[in-house]
Amino acid sequence: MSVEVLLQEAKESIEAAQNYRSELQQRLHGLNQARKQVRGSSGQSREALRRHFAELQAAATHLLSERLSALLSEVDAIEADSIRPLDDCQSLIEHGVGQADELLREAGEAALRCGLGEKEDKLGSFTKKAMHIQLDSLPEVPALVDVPCVSAQLDDSLLGLLRERVSRHGSVASHPPVQIEELQERPGSILVRWCKVDEDFAAADYRLQYRRAGNGGSQYEDAYIGRDCDFLVLHLDAHTDYLFRVCARGEGRTEWSPWSIPQTGYTTLAPHEWCPGSEGYILSSRKNIALRNDSFQSSCPVLYSNAPTYFCGLTLTFKITAAGQPDRRDSLGVSVHGGAGVGKRSLQRDQAVCISTNGAVFVNGKEMTNQLPAISLGSAVTFDMEVVGVFPVNNNNVSEGGGGGGFKLRVTIGSGNREVVFDWLLEQAVDGLFFGCAFVYSGWKVLVF
Repeated sequence: MSVEVLLQEAKESIEAAQNYRSELQQRLHGLNQARKQVRGSSGQSREALRRHFAELQAAATHLLSERLSALLSEVDAIEADSIRPLDDCQSLIEHGVGQADELLREAGEAALRCGLGEKEDKLGSFTKKAMHIQLDSLPEVPALVDVPCVSAQLDDSLLGLLRERVSRHGSVASHPPVQIEELQERPGSILVRWCKVDEDFAAADYRLQYRRAGNGGSQYEDAYIGRDCDFLVLHLDAHTDYLFRVCARGEGRTEWSPWSIPQTGYTTLAPHEWCPGSEGYILSSRKNIALRNDSFQSSCPVLYSNAPTYFCGLTLTFKITAAGQPDRRDSLGVSVHGGAGVGKRSLQRDQAVCISTNGAVFVNGKEMTNQLPAISLGSAVTFDMEVVGVFPVNNNNVSEGGGGGGFKLRVTIGSGNREVVFDWLLEQAVDGLFFGCAFVYSGWKVLVF
């Protein structure tokens, strides 16, 4: 075997060993991350359990102390109300005893010791005092059955109920019942999808939260609560990491499940923005909401996007947040061209597809036979496009009249619970498309995302 062959084999072995070591190091890193997750989540769970049960103990002690104080107050009140008439009766009896003692001491004894001459006067005075005291009148003392005999009724079943509830309070799970499945970037937003990983868990609602990643990130905030398993989180800065997590609430339960493992996502796509400074429209601070602010019936100015930020494979949504008077010249759609001087008075033209507020669909300026529901307050109009390929133009294509070949897009426009699907031929491939809106009357407000 030649030296060159041996050297080649040695190089291959070295390269294989380096790749092997690199793969093992990556697996060690993954193993360390897994161990860190187990240790960290276990420590957090211990702390959460201790804190929760300490709060329960303090709250239970406080409640029991309050109840004990209330019951003792009831005993004190009953005792005070019951003793008061007994004290009054005792005072009356003691007063009578005192009078009797005084009569016996001062009147009776004196009458017995006096001489015969004075005896008649003393006995008369004694008799008068005795009659005044009413020796035959005795106060009534209540029988024991007529006075309160305070007792405490304590139901031992409370301890049993507490024991039964406490034994079922709280749980420990090795995995949350729901996990984030996919993060898809969108212009200025991220589409989050999640799924159940515990098939025995019957979810009634889901809760999605997000925050900026990093040490300086903000606190988690709610993005969505509902029954859907996906949600588009809007108003995100491009090229910025965000953390997402989701949990679920079981059927008939009030508490939320443990959070899923946080997932990091970001978008590289610039957010959809309307072009500022366009005639007849006022924009929001983020430039994603446009308001038609004047009403020239002879004019239907078109407001385009700031750049061609719509790409095939994504969903473009127009959300009507305020509605004005409709007109057949109104339009929402996409266009190959945009900006100043390009179809400023209509979207119902060549190289554009759109829908009017009356539901009519226009392709390259021609109205289609199929029609969608009319657009009104709360309506959401969606545009989805995918590249079909390059095909020769013929009479069966929607945009007929050209010669040679064309770049074909499969377009789906949805409004309400209906949609229309058609092929749109372009003269050449484009990287992105402009979106636009046009309204004759004021009052229309459109959010794009």
